[in-house]
Amino acid sequence: MIVTKDTRDLLLNIAKKRIYLEGNILKIIQAEDGDAEFKDYIELCKEKDTVSRRKRLKITKQIQAKNSELETALDDLRVSKEEAERLKENAESAKEEAETDLSILQKKTQTELMGTIVKVALSVIVGVGILTTLMYLTAILTNTETQVIGSTWSNLTGILLTNAFSIIGTIMGVKHATAVDKKD
Repeated sequence: MIVTKDTRDLLLNIAKKRIYLEGNILKIIQAEDGDAEFKDYIELCKEKDTVSRRKRLKITKQIQAKNSELETALDDLRVSKEEAERLKENAESAKEEAETDLSILQKKTQTELMGTIVKVALSVIVGVGILTTLMYLTAILTNTETQVIGSTWSNLTGILLTNAFSIIGTIMGVKHATAVDKKD
């Protein structure tokens, strides 16, 4: 396709501003026979178009390579995220298990401590009760005055029983207050 003189002059003027034709139009535009200046212009446009296409192709390849790297990195990131979530779940499970074990151990220790307290308290109460009873029986058998010892023995036995029930009631109350509802 041969362009008109006006179009030719316009294209040459635009070329002075370093703006050239590009693309497939260069395949169909031809210079008139003997128009060396326009022929050179078209050849220059083709060279610049080739260089421009190579640059664009190079940039496209770089972008594709970067996109490929980014996709690989994104896949690695997804895998790492899934692994982190799995590890988090494992850690939470281990934490819950450790808390359960700790709670059981605390309750066991607490129960053992309460058992020891009850045994010691009851031993003291029984020991004092037996000792006081033996003193009272000794006084009766030796025909000594038993009125003072009898009232003391009666008061002491009442106090010991009250203390025994108080200790057991307190421990049972603590045990009940720290127990976890089965509904939870």
